[in-house]
Amino acid sequence: MTGPVTIAAITGLPEITPGADLAELIAAGAGGLRDGDILVVTSKVVSKAEGRVVTASRDQAIEAETVRVVARRGGTTIAQTRHGLVLAAAGVDESNTAPGTVVLLPADPDESARRLRKALQTRAGVRLGVIVTDTMGRPWRAGQTDSAIGAAGVLPARDHRGEADTFGNVLEVTVAAVADEIAAAADLVKGKALGIPVAVVRGLADLVTEQDGPGARALIRSADEDMFRYGSADVPLARRTIRAFTADPVDPDAVRRAIGTALTAPAPHHSEPWRFVILDRARTALLDAMREAWTADLRGDGFTPEQIARRLRRGDVLRNAPLVIVPCLVTDAAHDYPDDRRNRSEQAMFTVSMGAAVQNLLIALAVEGLGSAWISSTLFCQDLAGRIMDLPARWRPMGAVAVGHPAEQARQRPPRDPGDFLLVR
Repeated sequence: MTGPVTIAAITGLPEITPGADLAELIAAGAGGLRDGDILVVTSKVVSKAEGRVVTASRDQAIEAETVRVVARRGGTTIAQTRHGLVLAAAGVDESNTAPGTVVLLPADPDESARRLRKALQTRAGVRLGVIVTDTMGRPWRAGQTDSAIGAAGVLPARDHRGEADTFGNVLEVTVAAVADEIAAAADLVKGKALGIPVAVVRGLADLVTEQDGPGARALIRSADEDMFRYGSADVPLARRTIRAFTADPVDPDAVRRAIGTALTAPAPHHSEPWRFVILDRARTALLDAMREAWTADLRGDGFTPEQIARRLRRGDVLRNAPLVIVPCLVTDAAHDYPDDRRNRSEQAMFTVSMGAAVQNLLIALAVEGLGSAWISSTLFCQDLAGRIMDLPARWRPMGAVAVGHPAEQARQRPPRDPGDFLLVR
């Protein structure tokens, strides 16, 4: 880029209605477009021209447009849309529209930008770029700014990796989201309060391409690269049972962090009744011993060899996982009562605490990008498991957790109505 960059508002546009020729209105108001100009257009007018105005309540529209709720606080919902965008209210807008109606985002913002670019270039006879914008909040930053949700003929990102800075250091991670930068700059002269939905950015012709290009979708970070994928509403739902793992090693630091999260579980009497064993040398011996014990139990129950073989295959999850953690419960802090009823209740309190710790562990592993499966196996042979692992006498194994990088997609959860599990008295 050389020379100055200018941003000029296009004023005088009428209220946009469904079917309006947006390209014609912009071209008429622009007063002569030049080669390399970038038109920055608020998604609201694109949606209105495309008939994306619906008669519905805001809440109904948000629910319909939401693929995933990322977070909720009070009346604010942060949601992911089917476009992959994460926006307040799923991009649903009830400003500058008739009472009782709301405006949705364009169905395909990149396609909207491509159509608008083609129509404008036909009228103007010059090479143009088009960016469709929407207002977004930003994690860790107050206030909102416009960002690109659709683009055509504009390089959405400029990759500086491999270039050297002024000190000769090679840049390794710098990728500038230039389409977002242009969108934010253009909003300085347009915006809802001003009633100006379009601006022309001039002086960035080096970012304008002959082809439509990948669009603003290229700026949406894929889920596997998103370190902040889980919002507060996602975290509990991130835990899924995974029974097939890749051979990739598990980061021990990630496991330690997950165990640290497990230790935040509530516990009776201000105690710390949780312990965790990471199986290493003892894994094969433990699994072999449990297999023999389970086989003997099944034979005693009258199962056939074929039925026994099918059940034993369930243990392959622990045998094939890259890592196995055995949660253990220690009830040294339990009160000793003179009657069995209160003693049973006392032990139940500690068991509930162990369950909370295991759930915390499983959720934390999911947030670390790891799959897991809690298997109850060691509960059925606590004494045997304790001997094989050489545990302190008071440590009671409470199942086992297989851990690894998922090699399968978790099954969809069946829909559940909380009311089916709720009783009010």
